[in-house]
Amino acid sequence: MPENEKPAEPQLRKLDANSLRGLAHPLRIRLLGDLRLHGPATASQLAERLGESSGATSYHLRQLAAYGFVEDAPEHGKGRERWWRPSQDGTIFDEALIYDTDPATRGAAEVFLAEIVKIHEQELSSWLGNAHTWSMEWRRASELSDFSLQLTPEQSHELVLKMHDLINSYRDLPPAEGTETVRVHTHAFPVRTK
Repeated sequence: MPENEKPAEPQLRKLDANSLRGLAHPLRIRLLGDLRLHGPATASQLAERLGESSGATSYHLRQLAAYGFVEDAPEHGKGRERWWRPSQDGTIFDEALIYDTDPATRGAAEVFLAEIVKIHEQELSSWLGNAHTWSMEWRRASELSDFSLQLTPEQSHELVLKMHDLINSYRDLPPAEGTETVRVHTHAFPVRTK
C-alpha cells in the first residue's frame, strides 16, 4: 500500500433493536463468525464445521439473510448449491441496547454478549491447547496479557478507539510469506476495587 494511502475502513454494521433480535441466537452468531473468518460456504459445509445439522444451518442462514447479515455468494456455487457470504466485515454493538426499555431487546443483548464471551473463551482455550503445535516464532508472536489502568470513561473510550485504529491499520498489509489469520480480542471494562 502506498505510504500516503489510508487502509480501507472495514464495513461494519451497527446493531439496532431489530437487527439484534435477528442475530441474538448462538448458532446464528457462530455462523456469521465462521463466514467472516473462513469466507463463503454452503450450509452443509458450515454444519460440518460447527457440528450442527445442515437443516439447522440452512434455516439460520436464511434468518441471517432476512436481517441483512449474510447474502448469496453465487460466484462460488454451481448447480443448485447455495453459497453464503457475510454482508459486512464486522458488527458494532450499541451499549444502549442493554438499557432498552423493551425486555426482549435487553434479553437479546444479554444472549449476544454472553455468546461473544463464550466464543472468546473457546478460542483462547483452543490456542492454549494447541500452542505446542505452532512454531516458536508464532508462540513468541502471540500474547495473553492484562493491564489495570486508572481512567475516566472518556479516557477508556479513547483508548479503545486508538486500539481499533491500530488494529485496522494492519488490515490491508500486502500478502507476505508466513501469513496466518491472527485473532485479536480486546476487552476493556471497569472493576470495583474499593
